[in-house]
Amino acid sequence: MSLQLPERCYCADVVYPMAVVASADRGLIVYQLENQPSEFRRIDSPLKHQVTGLTYQHRCIAIFKDKQNKPAGFALGSIEGRVAIHYINPPNPAKDNFTFKCHRSNGTNTATPQDIYAVNAISFHPVHGTLATVGSDGRFSFWDKDARTKLKTSEQLDQPITACSFNNNGNIFAYASSYDWSKGHEYYNPQKKNYIFLRNATEELKPRNKKW
Repeated sequence: MSLQLPERCYCADVVYPMAVVASADRGLIVYQLENQPSEFRRIDSPLKHQVTGLTYQHRCIAIFKDKQNKPAGFALGSIEGRVAIHYINPPNPAKDNFTFKCHRSNGTNTATPQDIYAVNAISFHPVHGTLATVGSDGRFSFWDKDARTKLKTSEQLDQPITACSFNNNGNIFAYASSYDWSKGHEYYNPQKKNYIFLRNATEELKPRNKKW
């Protein structure tokens, strides 16, 4: 079957029995897939600028599970180096849902310009529930969303990291390095090769208690 969207699809994820789609109108639609698939809820983007109220373009999305191994919400990444953690039915939405900055460099205050990069992909560890983000800055980062802390940031590659995923038991983290066209065709270098890296992810993704 097919479902009509209000606008172009920018990113989507499926973890049965839930699917979520982010579209070009900066909205999100959650679907339930049991029996006859149907629309469950529409959500305004949680990635809005606190001052201007403008919503940043969605880039990637990944569903996460609760302790009962059921879909509980999603992480949404933007072109503006920011990720939103959003629960579908949180006990306290104002407290449980939040955003955090990532894939940025240089300045840390308003007086110093800061380089901001797109979040190209998000993947949740199948055992620990922690997550990985990869970006146009050529780095990957590991996060604990429950403790709200960063676990690790990698060294910078000479090309953006465009995709990532964990294997089924979570002991391997795979990520791909290639040009993502974020700077247009004039920065494309055909001499640079594309790579897929495999990394042992058993220890680095274990949850921590310290908050960011």
